[in-house]
Amino acid sequence: MRLFKTRSLAAEACKKGKVLIQGQAVKPSRMVSVGDVVQIKRAPILFSFKVLALTQNRMNAKLVPDFMQNITTPDQLQLLEMIKLDKTAYRERGTGRPTKKERRDLDSFVDETPYFLDDEDDWDFDD
Repeated sequence: MRLFKTRSLAAEACKKGKVLIQGQAVKPSRMVSVGDVVQIKRAPILFSFKVLALTQNRMNAKLVPDFMQNITTPDQLQLLEMIKLDKTAYRERGTGRPTKKERRDLDSFVDETPYFLDDEDDWDFDD
């Protein structure tokens, strides 16, 4: 099954205990059988996949759905959608970083001393 972009990422996830087969944490060398349920822990979500068939060779990522079935529970998918919506609330999509000119304008605005904090005023409150 191809659930990670590279083998090294898959092996690292196995070593960290983020890949489960039939509810058991597995090593990278664990063999997968038809009918196994593979679970992947990513952030707070537990993705679940059922193995439908095996292949002898590595294949294109587009062909993966023919060999597995996504059986992730609806509440986990709903949690994923809520997380996606929550992340977009912090920053408008596509705005990115400020340009150099915008950054300079912002810095000059912040660095300007407000009129009521001039150094010439005496701030002795002991009187």
